[in-house]
Amino acid sequence: MGNPVNEDEREIADLQVEVAALLSDHVYAPLLEDQHVRGVLPAPSQAPAVRGVLGDRGETRPERLTAYEIPLRDGEDLRTPHDVVALLRAAHTGTHIYPRSRVTSVMGMDLYLVDPAEVTEAPFTTDDWSATLLRCLARPTDPAEDRHGARLRGFLFREEGLLRLYMDSDEVPGVIAADVRPGGALTAVLAALPSLLDEEYRISKDTIDPHCRYVVDITDW
Repeated sequence: MGNPVNEDEREIADLQVEVAALLSDHVYAPLLEDQHVRGVLPAPSQAPAVRGVLGDRGETRPERLTAYEIPLRDGEDLRTPHDVVALLRAAHTGTHIYPRSRVTSVMGMDLYLVDPAEVTEAPFTTDDWSATLLRCLARPTDPAEDRHGARLRGFLFREEGLLRLYMDSDEVPGVIAADVRPGGALTAVLAALPSLLDEEYRISKDTIDPHCRYVVDITDW
């Protein structure tokens, strides 16, 4: 049995799920100019934030990627997924001077801790809204709803053609990362994911990835 999750943690988790779904559109369509989304990471330790990873299309080398941590709270309220996208765009454009205390690194990537008060949100474009509408029409299921017994909290494109999925499940506490090799029997992988997240022989600890409790290797599935 997993540890009980309070309402605040559940709201943050649901919002991270929605942000991951929204930003997944920009894996192939650039988020801005030539920058594509190369990852969406749930912040460690259940922090009310999400990390967007930007880089050139197809890029996987950590030193060529940039991560931005966007706070999900705005005072007592939660930001919308569209607010997060606007802040991510704004953080990557213009000339922003980050104090040393707000610049760090994670998994070999530069990580900037965004202060929303210091950036001007880029407007959500007509194309953004069109993509949102089309997504809702094509996939009317609420992205926060449990469709396969495990939910997508985030993702990261990795080297050697791997994709790291950050998942949660009612059966396994916390955020679990699953390394998969896209292609082949994806439907079978989705169906099997809930039961694979706690298979001991697949589990390892990634000491440089603070975004998950542990990693499950599903690359041979």
